[in-house]
Amino acid sequence: MRKFGLRDKIGYMFGDIGNDFFFIFVSSFLMVFYTKVLGIPGETVGTLFLVARFVDAITDVTMGRIVDAAKPARDGRFRPWIRRMALPVVVAGVLMFIPAASGLSYGLKLVYIYVTYLLWGSVFYTSINIPYGSMASAITDDPIGRTSLSTFRSIGAAISGVLIGSGVPLMIYTYDANGNQILMGERFLPIAVCFAVLALLCYGLCYFYTTERIAVHNERKKTNLITALRGIAKNRALVSIIAAAIVLLLSLLLSSSMNMFLFMDYFKSREAMSVAGLLQTACTLVLAPFATKITEKIGKKEASVIAVFSSAIVFFLLYLWRIRNPWIFCALLFLGNLGSGLFNLLIWAFITDVIDYQEVRTGAREDGTIYAFYSFARKIGQALAGGLGGYALSLVGYVSSTENIVQSTEVTERIYSVSTLVPAICYFLVAIILLFAYPLTREMVNRNQAILKGDSPD
Repeated sequence: MRKFGLRDKIGYMFGDIGNDFFFIFVSSFLMVFYTKVLGIPGETVGTLFLVARFVDAITDVTMGRIVDAAKPARDGRFRPWIRRMALPVVVAGVLMFIPAASGLSYGLKLVYIYVTYLLWGSVFYTSINIPYGSMASAITDDPIGRTSLSTFRSIGAAISGVLIGSGVPLMIYTYDANGNQILMGERFLPIAVCFAVLALLCYGLCYFYTTERIAVHNERKKTNLITALRGIAKNRALVSIIAAAIVLLLSLLLSSSMNMFLFMDYFKSREAMSVAGLLQTACTLVLAPFATKITEKIGKKEASVIAVFSSAIVFFLLYLWRIRNPWIFCALLFLGNLGSGLFNLLIWAFITDVIDYQEVRTGAREDGTIYAFYSFARKIGQALAGGLGGYALSLVGYVSSTENIVQSTEVTERIYSVSTLVPAICYFLVAIILLFAYPLTREMVNRNQAILKGDSPD
């Protein structure tokens, strides 16, 4: 069998590029599409996102158990799902962005957004993302190699983020004769179709460039769902990383959603919006060459605590200083996102460490189930961010309309406060959770690997 190497890392990276073409597009612009193009109130959209997470509680765990129970195929246990679900997930993604739905009655609009969003997120995205995420532990069992996979996966997310964050605003916004920004709602559909084609290509590269090498699932202790749930509930590492993930995503996705309105209504600059989208994810590319070396020297947990706490400080300063110049804001935003960028580079390696920790504790290898729970936690964070984003828009007095309404100064000031203070608080909480609750230090990770390989942990 071919040895683990750069080909696997690149293939795994393309898998996340494919996923994030729609995940980031939806996270950043679906709220805008619903409120500005379809004319649906923000609180209604928030309710949709929250309802979908209740559905995910069933579909995510179900998919995780299906993956763990399935017999490996000729091409592995996880890779076949990429082959099977690539086309359905991109078709469902396109169906969420049909501008013609704006002509439906309000009741039919609700049916449309519920059916298409649940079909994409709770069914097809779950069916491809959970096997994809679980696959990292089957590609290699080396902790440093898994850190590299996590880094390359995050690079993939950053590439998608750069393309979407910097390119989409320039395509969907234009200016009228008076210099006011106008949203071009009819452009959402061709953008979605373009992302669908690119995502299919990326899924194909992921499938053909990766190889599953670790096949231990059928040889070790299996558990039923109830036993697995009890074991997972007692897994301190998983519970704490889930808590950190929820808070982190609450910050990242709420900021991403609110920044669209911040630059549109507070700074009134689509160019700055594009640059901000570029810088928010470009910091991940800047840090990528150093992530593995940093973790080798001080460990994933230790490096992440320092990085996320530094982000909290920068966002607190942004909140206090009330920046008026969009370019100064962009520069400070880049500094603030360096810390969270490092944590995002390492987060997927955290999960493979948690899977090993669970096996050491219980004797059961449950890659799919544990990743499903973590995936569900990420969706909770996404839902809370989207839901709170919608509710926050209503609470600050934002007027949702298909017309290009100029928001009042009081409303734009409140948008600025939400966009800076909430991330500051969230990053501080993530640092506290990692520091005091997450138990897997560098020494414990190495010890667990030694136990699983049958070596002396000393």
